[in-house]
Amino acid sequence: MLHFLKSIVKEPRKTFKHYNSIFVLAFFMLWAKTFIVYLTQFQLGVEGFFQYFILFINPISSCLFVAAICFFFKGKGQYRTLLIGYTITSIWLYSNIVYYRFFNDFITVQTMASGPSNAGQLGESIAGLIYPRDLIFFLDVFILFFIVAKKKLPVIIKNNKKALRRTLSAVICVFLINLGLAEIDRPQLLKRSFDRNYLVKYLGLYNFAIYDVVQTSKTVTQRALADSSDVTEVENYVNANYAEPNPEYFGALKGKNVFMISLESLQNFVIDYELNGVEVTPFLNSLAHSENTLYFPNFFHQTGQGKTSDAEFMIDTALYPMAQGAVYVNKSNSVMQGMPAILSQEAGYYTSAMHGNYKTFWNRNEMYRTMGYDDFFDAEYYDMTEEHTKNYGMKDVPFFEESVEIIDKFPQPFYTKMITLSNHFPFGMDPEDTTFPVGDFGDDVVNQYFQSANYLDQSLQMFFEDLKAKGLYENSVFVLYGDHYGLSGAHNKGMANVLGKEEITPFDEAQLQRTVFMIHSPGLKGGINETYVGETDIRPTLLHLLGIDTSGYLEMGTDMLSPEHFPIVPFRNGDFVTEDYTYIDEKFYDNKTGLEMAEPPEDAQKLIDASKEKLYMSDQIINKDLLRFYTPPGFEPINREDYNYLKPSQAEVDAYRSVDPDRVIEKDEVPK
Repeated sequence: MLHFLKSIVKEPRKTFKHYNSIFVLAFFMLWAKTFIVYLTQFQLGVEGFFQYFILFINPISSCLFVAAICFFFKGKGQYRTLLIGYTITSIWLYSNIVYYRFFNDFITVQTMASGPSNAGQLGESIAGLIYPRDLIFFLDVFILFFIVAKKKLPVIIKNNKKALRRTLSAVICVFLINLGLAEIDRPQLLKRSFDRNYLVKYLGLYNFAIYDVVQTSKTVTQRALADSSDVTEVENYVNANYAEPNPEYFGALKGKNVFMISLESLQNFVIDYELNGVEVTPFLNSLAHSENTLYFPNFFHQTGQGKTSDAEFMIDTALYPMAQGAVYVNKSNSVMQGMPAILSQEAGYYTSAMHGNYKTFWNRNEMYRTMGYDDFFDAEYYDMTEEHTKNYGMKDVPFFEESVEIIDKFPQPFYTKMITLSNHFPFGMDPEDTTFPVGDFGDDVVNQYFQSANYLDQSLQMFFEDLKAKGLYENSVFVLYGDHYGLSGAHNKGMANVLGKEEITPFDEAQLQRTVFMIHSPGLKGGINETYVGETDIRPTLLHLLGIDTSGYLEMGTDMLSPEHFPIVPFRNGDFVTEDYTYIDEKFYDNKTGLEMAEPPEDAQKLIDASKEKLYMSDQIINKDLLRFYTPPGFEPINREDYNYLKPSQAEVDAYRSVDPDRVIEKDEVPK
């Protein structure tokens, strides 16, 4: 290798002829770039010389294969193929860099399925993830094109069949060595694949992509081969782990209207936090300490790659999201027994969803039909002019203002889910929307987060005041939840300054997955509840508060208020938290000290197995579409064809009025 590098400096043309150097140069540049990206752009948790060595060698097999594709062709076709393969691989690498900056995760086949319908609507958020300095990631591509374009080089190799055989043999040998070393350090790596960071750390980004394709194919096969007998195992598990409702709270909110409000990216550390002596979220602070609010400071989001849509899915089904991809995109035609359908059938609720973006975003128009939402009020029902929109859609203040006019016409009782959007990465605010100052923590995104969170808080306060003016507040319950984190690990330096720490440890980062969660209702016996809970627990808790028995439904969450509440909060990657311990990357941390434990707790394996079993049972239901074989007592399966979210034309509205002039809900009359 050193001889090659010296010769390419001293006698480049001679070196190209002697070494098949375009092939060799392409291989070395792609290998080096990939390894540098691993070290600088991803947080893979590499520790010790052995893991660094594995990280160093894991791109070799893939980079050799990319370079070797040219040997399938002859003459100039070799150059063209090499350039095309190299460029595509570089684009794939960079796409993962950008994706990782926000999601702390890697692109999978199933997340790509949502790309065409969603990427064009991301706008400012994607722009905030791409930096001018990123051109350096394509410097090697430009070099390769320049060499091919400017140098009249000989054919890479004439005996391409022999070269192909040798190179592919090297690819296989290197990969097997890589896999063997990975198995030594991480036994059963391919069987314990919740965390994609592990797979990339040990096998490499490109090999992970191949693995993901295989896993996706297996998931499709799982559904095809499933039958009704597969439900028995899950049903037995759910029955054995059912948490009886707390009699003090069961039915306490019966018959009340329900507002399920998604607080975009709102992490719990903002509650009671002061910036320069001023509360960031004064209204939410007042709710958290209200005698009519159940506030859970130890509420953790459990989303996967679907983020906001995963949170919605967990709330409606009490099941976990997929290990790869998003249920909303990949499983929208599966059979579900969603909370809207349960409320409609068991308690006569009118159900709706309200979102200041278009209905196709994240495939909501399809998934909401599966869940049984009566209506979906999307961007078509709102004033989407420039002054009212940013990021992913409508600003929160006009969204709530216009929503009140729609809600005022709902029949009661009603259940409506409202999805806020303003407090979204990169959190920049229009100057005319707020006077709250930005932070000063050495990170622009972190600095803007406080201003954005304050705007969300103000919009909520205005919404509550408007509901009171309409007479809708007293007989309602408000479920407020932060859907997922807002500040990823890429902003740990800024967050260390926010929290007054020298650095953010893995333990600290796990604790920052707490998001805001509270249930508020006039007359509700409230208080601060320190129980460790997650998003899958919302549905059974709310249904029990409304007096609806959930024992017949297959759900993984348990009632937060029940003495029998499941004491572990599993994360989608296999980590988990409990009241006493935090389990991250196969290490236990003491919650009191925040330090890694020298020895795991006595019940360590029991906790690990219980957490894994929860995820496994949920995956069985989702991947095999098992609910098509199970119908709870008294539940009528949803017919998706009964739901249509197309906004009616004026002619259709007039025709409907002629038949039923007293119709209560007239969505066409929403002010524009």
